[in-house]
Formats: sequence, structure tokens, C-alpha cells
Amino acid sequence: MPRTIAFVLFPGFQLLDAAGPIAAFEIAERFSPGAYELALTAPGGGAVMSSSGVPLDTQPLRRRAPDTVVVVGGDVGQSMAALRAIVAWLRRVRARRIASVCSGAYLLAEAGLLDGRRATTHWNSSQHFTHRYPTVQLDADRIFIRDGPIWTSAGISAGIDMALALIEDDLGHELARRVAQQLVVHQRRPGGQSQFSALVDLGGRSGRFSALVDWMRDHLGEALTVERLAERAAMSPRHFARAFASETGTTPAKAVERLRVETARNSLETTHAPLQRVAEASGFGDPGRMRRAFLRVLGQPPQALRRAAR
Repeated sequence: MPRTIAFVLFPGFQLLDAAGPIAAFEIAERFSPGAYELALTAPGGGAVMSSSGVPLDTQPLRRRAPDTVVVVGGDVGQSMAALRAIVAWLRRVRARRIASVCSGAYLLAEAGLLDGRRATTHWNSSQHFTHRYPTVQLDADRIFIRDGPIWTSAGISAGIDMALALIEDDLGHELARRVAQQLVVHQRRPGGQSQFSALVDLGGRSGRFSALVDWMRDHLGEALTVERLAERAAMSPRHFARAFASETGTTPAKAVERLRVETARNSLETTHAPLQRVAEASGFGDPGRMRRAFLRVLGQPPQALRRAAR
């Protein structure tokens, strides 16, 4: 019996939030006939207009629980009546899995499905989301997160990453890999499951720390303690740590680690430098520390990324 994947749309939804995961499940169904039945749903059914002005035809929200619910993201403030109806439906639906793409996490949180759970959403919404839903353990540094039967993903293309993981959970690694190949995407992004670069590279939401981030990149081989970074930013260590985390969504220590990982990864993929030299140049000091950081940040050891690049 096919697993029903119900995509929940609302006026102002982001087209790619729906289309990307739909394409992944559609290809999986092609490779494994009978695996999935896809349904586009919305309160009341009918044509639902996306933020781009392209409508999609939908069925009414189902009374029978689908296997998997995927709430897409978009302009969640465009139709409050539709959002209230979706939230009420989410509170009573008994699906095996419930997932969200991007700002769809707001609807899951509003329904109470994320209380006490780890979740993610688009990095640009992290501060507002945390303030609105303090009981949710938001980790805006992840592309997608699974916490029991609840899955959440970051912005737009991350919905494809999550869909591939859902497919792997259902049909195994090999089929998910074939789907990723057909989509011409990575089954697991070599860049790690992280939204880090987008926000930190900007120096935070306001760009307040952009000059400091540039300086950090130029001095990765040195000891970059909170105290030294705070001194560079002309702030007390305590105030700096709080302000940096608020602006970028990550701690100074994690930011330094990720900048070092990015630098080391680029060297591994574009040069033939020995691991020891790469580790020293990027500030890790030795290959062992570099390997542990790669596993934390990227989920893969340095050697694997070098082999993949070649």
C-alpha cells in the first residue's frame, strides 16, 4: 500500500518549498512503483496562489491521516484564516511523520508539535522564532533536524535534503542515492548539514561583525579566544559573546571552528597539501583535531571530502 505524502499549502506559499520535495518523492515513486501517493492539500481545497503568482490545485485537508505531512513555507501572514485552519488540523491529525520546510515550522510550533523538541527553520527567522516559541529547542545552524516523528528543515532547497532523508528512512540508502543523482544534487551535502555560512559571512543580521569575521579568517592560525575577539571588537568578553550569538546564531567558538573547517576543506579540495600542513594552516594544529572538527561540522572526515573532490 503506498505511503500518502500530504503537502499542506496556504496562500503565499513558496513554490520551491513544495516543488523540490514533490520532485524527490515523485522520482522515488518512479524507482519504486507503489511506494508513494502524493497529495497537495489546503483548507477548503482548490487553487492556492504561491508567492510567485503561480497557483497549484489542491484537495481539502484530509480527514484520514496520511502517512506523512509536509507543511511548506512561505508568507505565513498572508491568510490568517488558512493558517488557523491548518494549525487546528495539525493538532488533531495522527500521521506517522509530520515535517515542515522553512517557515512551515511556525505552523508546527503554533500547533504545539515542537514543544520541547529540537527544530530548525530559515536562519533569517531564528531570532523571531526563538522569541515567539521559547519552548522549542531551535538550532538554526542545521539544514534539517529529525526529533522523533517530527522533521523540520531550513529554507527552500533544504526541503530537498529533508525529502531525501525521508525517502532513505522509508526505502533505504541506495534508492535515496539514485533519487539524488536524478535530481543532480548531493544526497548529503558535502558542506555539512549547516546554514552557518550565510549568516556569519554577513557578519550577523546587521553586519555588525563583518569586519571581525574577515579578521578572524585572516588569523585562523592564531589563538582566537573569546577574550581576544572581544578585545578586537572593543567589547567585554561577556557582552561580546552574547551579542555575537544574537547576531549570528552561533557562539564565537563555533564560528571559529567552522571558519577553520571551511578553510581546511577548501585547501583539501583544491590542493594536494598534506593533512598536517592543512591542519596547521587552518589553525587546528594537528590532523586529529581537524578530523574531529570535520566530523562535528560536516559529518565526514577530511579524507572523504578530498576523495569526493577528486
